[in-house]
Amino acid sequence: MSMALIVLAAGKGTRMKSDSPKVLHRIAQAPMLWHALRAGQALEPARTVVVAGHGAEAVEASALDYDPEIRVVIQSEQLGTGHAVRQAEPALQGFEGDAIVLYGDTPFLSEETLAAMQAARQTHDVVVLGFEAADPGRYGRLKMAGDQLDAIVEFKDASDEERAITLCNSGVMAMDAGRMMALLAKVSNDNAAGEYYLTDLVGLARAEGLTATAVVCDEAETMGINSRPELAAAEQAFQARARAALLENGVALPAPETVHLALGHRHRARYRDRAQRGLRPRRDG
Repeated sequence: MSMALIVLAAGKGTRMKSDSPKVLHRIAQAPMLWHALRAGQALEPARTVVVAGHGAEAVEASALDYDPEIRVVIQSEQLGTGHAVRQAEPALQGFEGDAIVLYGDTPFLSEETLAAMQAARQTHDVVVLGFEAADPGRYGRLKMAGDQLDAIVEFKDASDEERAITLCNSGVMAMDAGRMMALLAKVSNDNAAGEYYLTDLVGLARAEGLTATAVVCDEAETMGINSRPELAAAEQAFQARARAALLENGVALPAPETVHLALGHRHRARYRDRAQRGLRPRRDG
């Protein structure tokens, strides 16, 4: 089954206290957007769409620097995640296969987790990535009935009973691309935030007799970056994992804490041949 990536990267990131778009702040000397794109490459996508908004020109330039074949679309108004994903529809014209929604400010999803979601799509129409939260806070909650996911309830709209659930929504979702867009056309903004929620797709799918489930990953994989302290924590997490990997592979690091590593740029080699042949990047919307 072919896979398309839809990477949401439209947010301003007010808590960063910076004029730069949030997804362009760096972890291991690379924009966090690149980390999210790199994670998605494990699925060998046939098409990648980045949804830009705040600082769209800079986000587009960064995305195309990572991969000139990425299609960039614009979310001119911030009307929710469902609205953001729907902006990718023109860029998916003619595509047949699954779409998975990732986030440009969630850089640490593992290849194993994404592979598990892909495998779950063989038996369920909708697959959502969840995690058991140490402090569920204001995350959306996953309402399960055995291995079936009945609904995702946003915190603002949740009852006290629903807020007691500790299985939380990461926002990552996979399903057939055409069906995703058809269901998004039915999403309403009749909720506490007045937004179009991507999470409403689960309830709409279930109402049509489709199946849904959740794949559960470690909470650390779903780390979202919204502030300078979280950016610093993400840098520390990347460096710790990268150093540990080197040590496990026999690299001598007498003082690991003094070694600072950067995200590799090996991905560029894939696109060098296309660039040399004069093939141009694409932009939609």
